Amino acid sequence: MGFKLISLFLLLPLLTFLILSTADQALASDKKLHESRRNRTGLTGSGRVKIAALKGRKQTSDCNLFQGRWVFDASYPFYDPSTCPFIDGEFDCLKFGRPDKQFLKYSWQPDSCTIPRFDGQGFLNKWRGKRVMFVGDSLSQNMWESLGCMIHASVPGTKTTFIKRTPVSSLIFQEYGVTIYLYRTPYLVDISKESVGRVLNLGTIEGGADVWKDMDILVFNSWHWWLHKGVELQGWDYIRNGSSLNRDMDRLDAFNKGITTWAQWVDQNVNISQTRVFFQGISPTHYMGKEWNEPRNSCNGQMQPLSGSTYPGGSLPAASIVSRVLSSMKTPVYLLDITTLSQLRKDAHPSTYGADGGTDCSHWCLPGLPDTWNQLLYAALSM
Repeated sequence: MGFKLISLFLLLPLLTFLILSTADQALASDKKLHESRRNRTGLTGSGRVKIAALKGRKQTSDCNLFQGRWVFDASYPFYDPSTCPFIDGEFDCLKFGRPDKQFLKYSWQPDSCTIPRFDGQGFLNKWRGKRVMFVGDSLSQNMWESLGCMIHASVPGTKTTFIKRTPVSSLIFQEYGVTIYLYRTPYLVDISKESVGRVLNLGTIEGGADVWKDMDILVFNSWHWWLHKGVELQGWDYIRNGSSLNRDMDRLDAFNKGITTWAQWVDQNVNISQTRVFFQGISPTHYMGKEWNEPRNSCNGQMQPLSGSTYPGGSLPAASIVSRVLSSMKTPVYLLDITTLSQLRKDAHPSTYGADGGTDCSHWCLPGLPDTWNQLLYAALSM
């Protein structure tokens, strides 16, 4: 393919991005910086893992990163939340009064290997001039803010540009030309306005998907919103399933169809010579203590993770759907299989210590568990 054709392929999604997100001058300048650097650098040498080996797998080499246990580690956490300017109140548990800090002192130890410790400056040097995007719901936001804080702690003096918008937010580490984006779209598939109202279309991905094509690393996530009930909470009035328009349907079936549509979009649109694709596995909740043999409890007041490597409540059906869909794809998508290790962390939620009030057993404190998710992402990119 000629240079002119490659340039055209890269420029079209960027122009679409500018229109969709109405980015300001700083973001436009960042686009030009990344584009020029992308023409000079590629995913080669030590910056690239054998992509074919990752298809449908949860591990690199002989190391299963996701089978292991939590151990006490006095060197944690990676950062002080009071010095990180990127944390939303709903995740800032210490700021909103959480009295215990033991939940910050656990590291994930795989059974068969050791995870490389996260090096924020090393990450910036390795991915200099590149773009990383988290695509999904508030769990993607949890992970995005975590990565920003982890990197910032390694290079606290570097200049950053932090822009929060809907649907696209960005954090730019200016000296390195590295931009970390968040694209909020809880279902991945489209919600469109039609004459009947808001329609969740299980078969289409059009709104903003062209933005995703231009990234060097994509980390997708979806699940929690598929369980929301009621038109206000779920954000749609009808579901379009093929030729059928329904008030509702089985949510697992809907999730399966939506993720299959996403998988088809990835297979048809992602250039794997440029883009590494990850799927952030299903993040669990801890509202029902019966799952870990404490039937009267929720995450509120929990101060320690569960011991061992298995969760009494068993696996999640949504996780099985994700694994099955990824294994059927022609594009190599790396599954960050964080479900079980996160199930063990009943202690790591904001519970009542968040800006939004109430009891939150869905999201995670920062610092906290999402830092481990990012350490595992770093390991998958490095090993």
